[in-house]
Amino acid sequence: MPHDGQDRTAPAPLMDDLQTRVAALQAPLDALLATATDRVRAMVSAGGKVSGGLIDANQRAAHGLAWLATYVEAIRQMSAWAARLSDTGAFGEIEALLLQIGAGEYLAQILGGIPMNQGEILRPSDIGLAAGDLAPLADQPVLSGNSPAARARLVALMRQNHGRATFGATGLDEELEMIRDQFRRFADEKVAPFAHDWHLKDDFIPMEIIEDLADMGVFGLTIPENLGGLGLSKASMVVVSEELSRGYIGVGSLGTRSEIAAELILAGGTDAQKSEWLPKIASAEILPTAVFTEPNTGSDLGSLRTRAVKVGDDYEVTGNKTWIT
Repeated sequence: MPHDGQDRTAPAPLMDDLQTRVAALQAPLDALLATATDRVRAMVSAGGKVSGGLIDANQRAAHGLAWLATYVEAIRQMSAWAARLSDTGAFGEIEALLLQIGAGEYLAQILGGIPMNQGEILRPSDIGLAAGDLAPLADQPVLSGNSPAARARLVALMRQNHGRATFGATGLDEELEMIRDQFRRFADEKVAPFAHDWHLKDDFIPMEIIEDLADMGVFGLTIPENLGGLGLSKASMVVVSEELSRGYIGVGSLGTRSEIAAELILAGGTDAQKSEWLPKIASAEILPTAVFTEPNTGSDLGSLRTRAVKVGDDYEVTGNKTWIT
């Protein structure tokens, strides 16, 4: 029969009962993670105790287990996000497509291979999983969620919403959305118009930008107030980094170095170290850096050749670095 040229046999972009189907993934995913944890524990244990040497010998499995746990938790949080939006009537088509594509792709990677980096794919067998362990997830409808039809529809909706701060409802509270608006304006006015020129000239990010960020509290967002910070949530750091990165990725990454350093000091530092360093990090008096990447090594921390030798009250550092973040 003649028709208008559309493929009427093509699958609909959105699957039925999406939220129910994504929620139904959690029990088998948790079971799979528990099985993988037991298998990896057996690989890295001796005499009933975890062995540092066996972890070194089975780094791929130990690293891969962390990736699997992250994927399982990500799908859990996607499902919870969708439920919260549904409760407030904010779960629309674009949000449903994001849930379907995200959960579908993560599930497909769990079953087929998780890309831990550009050249390292974690296969289920690497962490001791067999086909029988994967069977409860292999026939889940969500597995086909990241379909061409779903992606095409999502892109069409994104084009219709061009210029918005986010595509779809974030589910974040009013305070975080106000923070987003503030830093989006800053990036639009003071970063984006100049970023390409900085890049072409291989210039440093101007100190006035860093000073502005310090005045806005970027370097102490999650540092406790009694140590000079703002005492905000990790979500605030994500929102700020996202908006600054829209203007220029180099500016967006500035606060993350301070965040990592502050977290390490808060978690493992002495009270004296916290009092000494955290106020200076929060005020940008000190700008922490990540000094990992080396020629012929990349960022493999186990293969770094740079060495520090204590000489008197100082350390003498020798080695080469490709770049410093």
